[in-house]
Amino acid sequence: MRRLALVLALLAPQAAVAAACHDAVFEDTPFTVCQSGPRDDLRLFHSSPQGLYGSFSAVNGELEAKGQRLGFAMNAGMYHADRAPVGLYVEDGVETSAIVTRPGPGNFGMLPNGVFCIAPGTDRPYRLIESRSFAAAPPGCRYATQSGPMLVIGGLLHPRLIPDSDSVYIRNGVGVDAAGQNAYLVISDRPVNFHRFARFFRDALGLPDALYFDGKISRLHAPELGRDDIGFSMGPIIGTVVPKG
Repeated sequence: MRRLALVLALLAPQAAVAAACHDAVFEDTPFTVCQSGPRDDLRLFHSSPQGLYGSFSAVNGELEAKGQRLGFAMNAGMYHADRAPVGLYVEDGVETSAIVTRPGPGNFGMLPNGVFCIAPGTDRPYRLIESRSFAAAPPGCRYATQSGPMLVIGGLLHPRLIPDSDSVYIRNGVGVDAAGQNAYLVISDRPVNFHRFARFFRDALGLPDALYFDGKISRLHAPELGRDDIGFSMGPIIGTVVPKG
């Protein structure tokens, strides 16, 4: 019955192409999945000339002046107390924070970690690349955010994920299909451990690579689902840009 619920949830958006986000259930845990395809305008947002965005509403305020709005959005990586990105951050072709390849404390430093790269107009608009490989041969990314740990790497789970871990939080992350044509932004709708979160990307969505964005502070903006999570100011934000109408 649980697998049937998952299959039905994953098939639902194919019947209504306009729906970018949908709900799914995996092993009794609810998730929300938002898909960005090769023709979608997926961007990263951190700061404007007026300062830090910090919220979905602030990004929308900037876009509205251009006749646009967010289609869906979520937080997009870890940040320091001043909301500066931890690790590599590239926005509209400008690198504002350098890549970090050394191991360290916390989830970010649990190597291997990785970089989510957005390169619109190329044969692979979305890529997930292990951080040291990225540093050795950086591809051209219009937008990029580094986070960690990698959840799925070439179809394999990160070796340090523990199946029965009791460290559970609302978590969010991103996965990319094998052809690099689609990115799947996922948030758990109940607290979940890393192992189950990673297996959702691999076993439910069939993705070979996935990257953790953050946990506990994870939030989603998905108007089509009637959802606009609020909270304290965020660092990097990722979202699709669509016409305001």
